[in-house]
Amino acid sequence: MRDFQAKLERYESLAAECELIAKKANESNRGFYLRASEHYRQLAGEVRALIATFDLAA
Repeated sequence: MRDFQAKLERYESLAAECELIAKKANESNRGFYLRASEHYRQLAGEVRALIATFDLAA
């Protein structure tokens, strides 16, 4: 379970980092970082849902 929690924290951290970089990036790179952020947010959501299934099963 700790592995999943660590993954969740890592994905959330990467998403926040990409959003910060996107704010400072030029127009041509901004979209890339925003897409990467959205991808990490989606992964975090999936891991969060997986963790919830473990909580329900306990």
